Amino acid sequence: MFHGGGGGNWMSYIWSDPEAQKKRGLFNRALLWRVSTYARPYTRDIILMLFMILVTTGLGLLTPLIFRDLIDHALQPPGDPARLNWLAAGLIAIPVINGTIGVFQRRINARIGEGVIYDLRVALYAHLQKMSLRFFTGTRTGELISRLNNDVIGAQNAISNTIVTIITNIVTVIAILLVMLSMEWRLTILGVLVLPFFIIIARRLGSRLREIARTQMQNDAQMNAMMTETLNISGALLVKLFGRTGSEVARFEQRAGSVREAGIQRAVMGAQFFRLIGLVSVVGTALVYWIGGHLVLSGAFTVGTIVAFGTYLTQLYGPLQALTNAPVDFATSVVSFERVFEIIDLPHDIAEPAAARHLDAVRGAVAFQDVHFRYDSGGGLLSQPERWDDEQELTLSGEGSTAAPARSQAREQALQGITFSLQPGELVALVGPSGAGKTTLTYLIPRLYDPTAGRITLDGHDLRELSLATLAQNIGMVTQETYLFHDTIRQNLLYARQAATPAELEAACRAANIHDFIAGLPDGYDTVVGERGYRLSGGEKQRLALARVILKDPRILVLDEATSSLDSQSEALIQEALAKVMQGRTSIVIAHRLSTVMAADRLLVLDRGVIVEQGRHAELLAQGGLYATLYETQFKAERQTL
Repeated sequence: MFHGGGGGNWMSYIWSDPEAQKKRGLFNRALLWRVSTYARPYTRDIILMLFMILVTTGLGLLTPLIFRDLIDHALQPPGDPARLNWLAAGLIAIPVINGTIGVFQRRINARIGEGVIYDLRVALYAHLQKMSLRFFTGTRTGELISRLNNDVIGAQNAISNTIVTIITNIVTVIAILLVMLSMEWRLTILGVLVLPFFIIIARRLGSRLREIARTQMQNDAQMNAMMTETLNISGALLVKLFGRTGSEVARFEQRAGSVREAGIQRAVMGAQFFRLIGLVSVVGTALVYWIGGHLVLSGAFTVGTIVAFGTYLTQLYGPLQALTNAPVDFATSVVSFERVFEIIDLPHDIAEPAAARHLDAVRGAVAFQDVHFRYDSGGGLLSQPERWDDEQELTLSGEGSTAAPARSQAREQALQGITFSLQPGELVALVGPSGAGKTTLTYLIPRLYDPTAGRITLDGHDLRELSLATLAQNIGMVTQETYLFHDTIRQNLLYARQAATPAELEAACRAANIHDFIAGLPDGYDTVVGERGYRLSGGEKQRLALARVILKDPRILVLDEATSSLDSQSEALIQEALAKVMQGRTSIVIAHRLSTVMAADRLLVLDRGVIVEQGRHAELLAQGGLYATLYETQFKAERQTL
């Protein structure tokens, strides 16, 4: 499997090392076999299309014979008007019949090609949906979009055009050679003497064309990635706030320029290829007419024969030229398949076991047993992004901007030796400095990540033994960054439970203190929220997110700063609603408000990925440790306002 970042070195190795070429050939055969598996459901259509190819090829062979008969018999004195009429009618009928068959052939061809690509695209999207959060945090969205669009379209070209063209040309070349040999074997041999020149040109330019095609796809993917990053709402806002419009345009010019240069190289190389091939064809045709003309003058055969033979030769060189270029076309299309299969072959690091257990009834007991976790520092699984000249290493904290002691949280392990348990119905609050590992800990509960070591259980069952559907149905989470689709409020809420009734929808919104706001909108629940919900304020988005998780009605609630963007009045109403919602449910909350701390059955204090203190509010204050320090710095102002 190749990776986008090293295309040039990889290609030079392949084309310089004979052993690598041998392995590459084996891989191409394996890849071709894999591609063919996607075509198997369309076997009947493929057989019908091949039959149509044979019919149209056979009809095409009749035209030169009609010309020969026209010249040698119908037009020779004293002439044969009736024969001339029939031959003229044949010249009209053949293209009409071929054209009609061609329309149906194109329909079947499109049905096969579009069907195969549909299957491939759905398989790719389904595979991406099952990838873990680790994959998406290390891979650029634009790169994935490029694989789903540009590369799949390239693969579609291989199915709909390249392969069909190769088959058609093979049939045509074989049929024409057989007819030419039956007419004049000497001229046939003379006509195909130029074949080695076709092969030499294809070998010299074919590999270079493939390398250029791969580079062009990689550059195009990088350009798409940049557009996705800077043209969404968040990216556009960041660019404007920091005044980086000029630098982003310059960076885009560089990316687009790379795509342009690769396109120019590909076009020029392709033009050189076709001009050289065309020149070889002209030389071959001239040789045949030169030698054949002398044979006609010597009476070896008729004028009609040399005309028919010349027509066949023209029909032969076209498919022969296409077949010579076929390895180049197919190799270029193979690049698209390779890039698509690269993603499909990526393993799912969050996968269900073969006999995953599904729990019909969940009590909500959660236990962490000596859990360790570290973020993979290897970056994305696809090509790496090129940023500005910043060589500083970034660390992942996933935390908010809470005031905390000035102690660095940078470390190799995000979590170390985490052990605690939550009883059904218990409310546990996580407290600690920014970057201590609070958000990371919550991400492990719904299996957005798996622990590096240790185990997490739900009702005594290891999460890795349970079906992902069980976890999704019974765990509700409101994350720091509220995400809403560019759709109506109703559809965003129904994402939690499609079968929810309007009454249930309204009840959830009332519980989240957002119903009155929605009812006051001109379109009510049918109001479109805009890209990522940017038409709403931060507090409104968070209340919608709360309503969505309330509508889901999970057994376990995970709230990561779920009320951080709310004013005091809205927060008081939501805290009251959450108190009712949390009854009988296991709840784990990242606490950044004093009200959450005071309501918790137990507090877990994290520092540098380790639980350093746990207990109730009063107990921890009495210990005078980290929690007491956090309380004085973080909650002091809030406490004074109460």
